[in-house]
Amino acid sequence: MQLHAILPFGAILPSNNPVYAPGGKGPSAFGLTDMELGVKYGFVKQTKHRPQIGSFTMVEIPSGSYAKGLGVGRVWYKLPIWVQKDWGPWSFDGGIGYAIVKQYQYRNYIYGGYLVKRKISKKLELAAEVFSHAREGFAAPQTQSSTLIDAGGYYHFKYPGLQLLFAYGHSIAGQTENYAYLGLYWTWGKDEKKTTAGDVILSGQPLKNGFY
Repeated sequence: MQLHAILPFGAILPSNNPVYAPGGKGPSAFGLTDMELGVKYGFVKQTKHRPQIGSFTMVEIPSGSYAKGLGVGRVWYKLPIWVQKDWGPWSFDGGIGYAIVKQYQYRNYIYGGYLVKRKISKKLELAAEVFSHAREGFAAPQTQSSTLIDAGGYYHFKYPGLQLLFAYGHSIAGQTENYAYLGLYWTWGKDEKKTTAGDVILSGQPLKNGFY
C-alpha cells in the first residue's frame, strides 16, 4: 500500500467557443486547484506471467476557488482499477476509472487509458499513453468527451526519491484539449531506493490516465 498527496497550482482557460455553450465560458484564472489524497493498493501481485492488479482511490479536496473555476467546490472522488506488467526496462499499464462528482453542472464520468513506459537510464524514464474521458459537465473545462495522446517522463535526481515530472498532450478526437504538466515529486518509504514516481502517482500526473 502507498499513500499519495498533491497540492497543485493550475490554470483555467475557457475556450469561449459557442460550440460548447452553455459551458466553456468565462475569464481565465490561475491559482491553487483541488488537493488530491490517494491510497494505492495492489491486491494481485505481479509474477513472471501475471500482471499486478490494483486500485487507487483518490479524494479531491476543494482547495481551489470554485468561483474562478479552479475547483469543484465540493469533495469528489476518482475510483480507478489498473493493471501493470513489467518486462525488463519496459512497463505497460492500462485500466478504467469512474469519477464521482456531486456538484451543480458537473457530472459523474468514466475515463480510461493505456500507457507504455521505458527506462532510458538510471536517471531518465520516458512514457506515452492514449487517454480518454467522457463529458465532465458544463462547469468543467472538459464539457465534452475527448481522446488524447500524451508523452512525458521522470528525471531522477541524486537525492533519493526526488524526481522531476513533465508531460504534454493533445486531443486527437472529440473536444479540443491541450494538457501540460511540470512538477517536483518526492517519495519515501521502506524500500526508498526502488520507490519512484511511476510506482506512486496513478493520479493523472505526469500523464493523465490515473493508473501509472
